[in-house]
Amino acid sequence: MLEINNIEVVYNDVILVLKGISLSVPDGSIVALLGANGAGKTTTLKAISGILRLQNGDLEGGTISFNEVEIQDFDPDKIVRCGISMVPEGRRIFSDLSVIENLMVGAFSRPDRKGVARDAAMVTKYFPVLKERAGQRAVFLSGGEQQMVVVGRALMSKPKLIMLDEPSLGLAPLVIKDIFKILHQINQEQGTTLLLVEQNANLALNFASYGYIMENGRIVLDGHCSQLRENEDVQEFYLGVTDKKDRKNYADVKHYKRRKRWLS
Repeated sequence: MLEINNIEVVYNDVILVLKGISLSVPDGSIVALLGANGAGKTTTLKAISGILRLQNGDLEGGTISFNEVEIQDFDPDKIVRCGISMVPEGRRIFSDLSVIENLMVGAFSRPDRKGVARDAAMVTKYFPVLKERAGQRAVFLSGGEQQMVVVGRALMSKPKLIMLDEPSLGLAPLVIKDIFKILHQINQEQGTTLLLVEQNANLALNFASYGYIMENGRIVLDGHCSQLRENEDVQEFYLGVTDKKDRKNYADVKHYKRRKRWLS
């Protein structure tokens, strides 16, 4: 469905953020993009959604194809109409609007009013609390409820692909569990493809089927999530799992810092 081929992104004409990354997102799949702060994950989503130019960023090389159509030169609204929607980091609700008004913003590009009403009912089926609070200003919702609003808002554009930027950020564990359960339902029942950006590697690798790991603007590792969970470097640097024998061997070394194999 989505093919990113060797893209480079520069901010303010001088800062090279993405250094020739390539990745694929198959139709109907859940794909995770992992990495630490500053790795380039959010910039990748901005490049796909077409909003780089609004933030002094430029795509200086490579192509982005969605359903075999190159979209790297499309405006953001046209990309939404193609079937790509984004759930931004930090929720980004319209705080002065009600819950239902926030949801309707997601349907701005749709002419089919009956379909919009049907999908609004679908969203409140997945998130019943939003039906209860439909007329309430979104600013007064809890963090978890606001995250439900922005996921629902993304669904209202009738997307084929939803990109989620750190959806677990700042939420309680039980709320995260509920939201990810619903995201899995949406993927299974609606056939909506999900591209997940997460720092919580354990959560992402258990949720997605395939994963990419980014460091310093490059893809350094990819594979099926079951394989990534067994990778020693992923376990040590992303999952916090260290072999007891290794810990004992290096306990007396004052300045030990293991070098990641992919940087060798």
